[in-house]
Amino acid sequence: MLLQQLAVVAAVLIVVAIISFRQSTAAFTEERGSAMRSVAEYLAGGEVVRSAIGDPAATRTLAPFVERAVALSGATDVLVTDVDGVVIAAAEPAEVGTRIDLGESRVREGRGWSGDQLRDGRRYVTAHAPVIADDGTLVGIAVAAQAYPSWWDRVTDSASDLALYLGLGALLGGLGTWAVSRLLKRRTRGLAGDEIATLADHRYALLHSIREGVVAVDNAGTVTVMNDAARRLLDVSGDPVGRPIDTLGLDPELTALVAGDADARDAVVLTGDRVLVVNRRAASSRGMGIGSVTTMRDRTDLVEVEQQLSSNLSISDALRAQTHEFANRLHTISGLVELGEYDELASLLGTLTRERAVLDTNLREAVQDPAVAALLAAKASQASEAGLRLRIDEASRLGTLGPDLAADLTTVLGNLVDNAIDACRAGHGHQVVVRLTEEDDGTIDVVVSDDGPGVPNQIAGTIFSRGFSTKPEVLGGRGIGLPLVRLIATRRGGAATLDEGGPGATFRVRLPGSGT
Repeated sequence: MLLQQLAVVAAVLIVVAIISFRQSTAAFTEERGSAMRSVAEYLAGGEVVRSAIGDPAATRTLAPFVERAVALSGATDVLVTDVDGVVIAAAEPAEVGTRIDLGESRVREGRGWSGDQLRDGRRYVTAHAPVIADDGTLVGIAVAAQAYPSWWDRVTDSASDLALYLGLGALLGGLGTWAVSRLLKRRTRGLAGDEIATLADHRYALLHSIREGVVAVDNAGTVTVMNDAARRLLDVSGDPVGRPIDTLGLDPELTALVAGDADARDAVVLTGDRVLVVNRRAASSRGMGIGSVTTMRDRTDLVEVEQQLSSNLSISDALRAQTHEFANRLHTISGLVELGEYDELASLLGTLTRERAVLDTNLREAVQDPAVAALLAAKASQASEAGLRLRIDEASRLGTLGPDLAADLTTVLGNLVDNAIDACRAGHGHQVVVRLTEEDDGTIDVVVSDDGPGVPNQIAGTIFSRGFSTKPEVLGGRGIGLPLVRLIATRRGGAATLDEGGPGATFRVRLPGSGT
């Protein structure tokens, strides 16, 4: 960079020198041309010159006047010619009798003239003045000329000034270039051009080869980096670099997380049909904030695996609850038999039979799908073990479902009922109510409500997408149940919502019959 800048400075100085020479030539032409005109006019206006032309002794008579004009004006040559241009008197005696070329001069018309002429291969600034007799006739021509100095003469004459100006220019240019070079070196951390290019290539290859999405924004919220993985995860088309993050059409909560001020660690975000785990850190350089960097990982596959595991865990919990319930009842029956309390035994068996019959009847009438009915029966036992009641709403009507829809519905229903049971345990609730209805087009409407403490208003807007949970961390993730419910509903073109206000909490999920 320094050498390039010095080369530019040298080129500028050469151009300046050429312009200076041209200007000095123009100044010489103007200054000496005016002087030559004055000499020629002075000589042509002299009485002796006007009267001597035509005299055989004119050469001897005019010689002193010509020499004096040369001495006083510094002209290279002073001549007096007749009308035809034949030299009568000259500073150089050898020129007497020769004919000069008047060129484009109009002196024969009685007009003075000045300009450049070439004589013997040398350039002169020349002036012609007409010699007019007393009767007004043209009797001769007075000529004054001065040769242009050679290039070397001009260089040597102006060498001191030119050296001074060019030296100052070179010094200032060199110092400025050195300062710029030092500044660039500091800004580039001392890296050379090829090192910067290599670093940029490595950065590009690194960012665009990793599977994790990377998004960097500056302090104004403008995207500075977005790798290929992030574009794929966020479904961003075109080049997002240089565009504000809020103009990319992302989920509002994800936009607020990326462009916000607070750092985030392993935040669960649902965007479109993907579950992302997002980490955001502020970025700084030399102690000054320059924006933030957000990384995101696709955990949709992990959520699907957890969905299956959650179903298995739910079934295991239900079987454990039923085993515990049956064991307690068997112990009670065994004790009554040993004590001979056959009337109490009959009463207990009748009560148990009626409760099971009522539950089985309600389930068979309301829910015809075996998988969903089995899940609700298991959840009823689990609720009973916790001292709660799981009730199927009388308005529930559900037919037999396809395998895919049944699997999604059991996942949604299992998560919602588990959350409702946990809420009732924590808030001294007593009852969980489930309503399942099927519309004519096959869409399933799920409503799960409880009489627990409900969801506080300040977190009601985040429980579906920000990984909110009051439970301990499980499988490295937090609050995946409700985002999973929303993910399943979104994939099928439905929706998951929370009713605000009122006692307890009521969740509504709409599952269209055919998934998108």
